Amino acid sequence: MLSNLIEDWARGIARRVGRFVAKSHLSPNALTIIGFLLNFPAAFILSQGQAWSWWVGGLLVLFAGAFDMLDGAVAKVTGKTTKFGAFLDSTLDRCSEVVVFLGLLLYYRSGPTTDQYYGSTLVYIAIAGSLLVSYVKARAEGLGMECKGVGLLPRPERVLMIVAGCIINVWWSLALIVVLWILAIGTNVTAIQRIWYVYSTAKKQDLATAQAAQTAIPVAASQTAVAASASPVKEVKETQPETAGQEELARKAFFFRRAGGGGR
Repeated sequence: MLSNLIEDWARGIARRVGRFVAKSHLSPNALTIIGFLLNFPAAFILSQGQAWSWWVGGLLVLFAGAFDMLDGAVAKVTGKTTKFGAFLDSTLDRCSEVVVFLGLLLYYRSGPTTDQYYGSTLVYIAIAGSLLVSYVKARAEGLGMECKGVGLLPRPERVLMIVAGCIINVWWSLALIVVLWILAIGTNVTAIQRIWYVYSTAKKQDLATAQAAQTAIPVAASQTAVAASASPVKEVKETQPETAGQEELARKAFFFRRAGGGGR
């Protein structure tokens, strides 16, 4: 996937920029929030549907998306990596996608001819698929299954496709429609791929657990059998002194009676 090919390069740049940004004393959470807020002017610009707005809006979406890596890089450089920071970053990433798609939706619903290729419907299907992709990943990780990079269109690919579609739309008015078709289909396919991955992984884990339980049952049974076979011996050993004592008392009583009878 494209994100895997450019990830090391992009994160290397983010680390170098992160060292510089860390000197400004901006916290990683502040960078996350700034990146999210930049999507609002980007969405507004995209909703205008002009040649300049596709350029500016697309580049602004790309710039806002860069904060997704920058906040993590600053967190590592400054040693401020926290669980809440990761949670905030993931949550605002979803919100950022919603805001950008909202800008496109407003454009397609702005006039009688702007939605002739059902762009608003494609936007709806694409955002539904994007949110489902993210939800499946979060739910899988909550169950202890790593789902990163699984599927056709993770978030980096989706952001780059939107940016490319906006810029190419300056010269070809159907470019963004084509991108939305790809996103509408690809996001839902990605969700299905992740659901299948979770199903396969969970099935393997359940099978391993069942096999471990079956292996544990004979061991427990053998231990119980050994304990049961050892207990009668113990009981015999414990009762032997009691039986010997009773026999000794019986002998003493016999001799006592004989001795008493002789005296009479």
